[in-house]
Amino acid sequence: MRGLLACATLARRAAAASSTGGASTAARRHLAGAAEAAEAELKKTALYDFHVAHGGKMVPFAGWSMPIQYKDTIMDSTLNCRANGSLFDVSHMCGLSLQGSQAIPFLESLVVADVAALKDGTGSLTVFTNDKGGAIDDSVVTKVNDHHVYLVVNAGCRDKDLAHIGAHMEAFQKKGGDVKWHVHDERSLLALQGPLAAPTLQLLTKEDLSKMYFSDFKMIDINGSACFLTRTGYTGEDGFEISVPSENAVDLAKALLEKSEGKVRLTGLGARDSLRLEAGLCLYGNDMEQHITPVEAGLSWAIGKRRKAEGGFLGAEVILKQLKEGPKIRRVGIFSQGPPPRSHSEIVSGTGENIGEVTSGGFSPCLKKNIAMGYVKNGLHKAGTEFKVVVRGKQYDAVVTKMPFVPTKYYKAP
Repeated sequence: MRGLLACATLARRAAAASSTGGASTAARRHLAGAAEAAEAELKKTALYDFHVAHGGKMVPFAGWSMPIQYKDTIMDSTLNCRANGSLFDVSHMCGLSLQGSQAIPFLESLVVADVAALKDGTGSLTVFTNDKGGAIDDSVVTKVNDHHVYLVVNAGCRDKDLAHIGAHMEAFQKKGGDVKWHVHDERSLLALQGPLAAPTLQLLTKEDLSKMYFSDFKMIDINGSACFLTRTGYTGEDGFEISVPSENAVDLAKALLEKSEGKVRLTGLGARDSLRLEAGLCLYGNDMEQHITPVEAGLSWAIGKRRKAEGGFLGAEVILKQLKEGPKIRRVGIFSQGPPPRSHSEIVSGTGENIGEVTSGGFSPCLKKNIAMGYVKNGLHKAGTEFKVVVRGKQYDAVVTKMPFVPTKYYKAP
């Protein structure tokens, strides 16, 4: 979460300036002014005032002012999501639609999913790749119908994703391709997660949610608003992502909290990160980067069977070769002793040889132990493989374990 790190760095500098006798008044004013300027430049979601009114601690993230937590601790929020439910504002993420008779062939030139094979109203995780097979971004893509695809991309990747899609679309259109797009900046996005997600949401819609399964998508009325509803999420729990007209976002958030009788709580980015790590889900910028392929990231399952046979996407030659011969590195789950490892913690063998690096790590509120993800050399990725992680210059015992760390509870068709 690079935005959170930047915020913490600025806060530490300001604190140091105010507590150091040698720091000049001008220096302190400069730092305070920089902080105010940075805050003023941040984008705000339609729920910003709602967050502040409910005690949200706002921090910079991907160019937005977002709540990292509310009055609950991050640990308590994580546990409440698993026991009851959480409501997240994820409006900083970018929703867009591709439409036209060739919208699907166009998108398939950029992603690894077999979009054409999806049933109408269903979706899948996919990866945008570059010409070397590396991940530009991961996304949930939904086939609304043969002429309409809806997808959501990460906030931190918005600018480069839109530039990438736009450049390829322009070339596609010049060759006569029938595709156009719309970025849904007029909408907000709420994520309702946890065991109370479905019963709470059911009170606000006439649609029978018991017949809507994991990755299903519908355009329905919720609390009097025309919404895009996807049964998905980033926590490992059952839940939904709700795209709602921004003018109705606060009313919907209020209604969801009220209908749950206080059991579903507003939850910030801090617990969202703990939850996704426990679920073994990648965070782009940590566990996935431009130089990491879907095969190395353990996402071969997201590459459609037809795509594995035919290719036809950027970097296909590299990725198909890795599928056949195996990658040189692999993403793994890790349990470790000592202090929790963090991103960039070194992974070494018993003899001290570098064999990899941690990309995400922390203390699991649910398991009450350290968990992490990282990349190790192929052959050292099997569950039970032992090695060391280096934290603050000291080596601690660690072992590869299967993911997810906490069992997922997706609502799937019988």
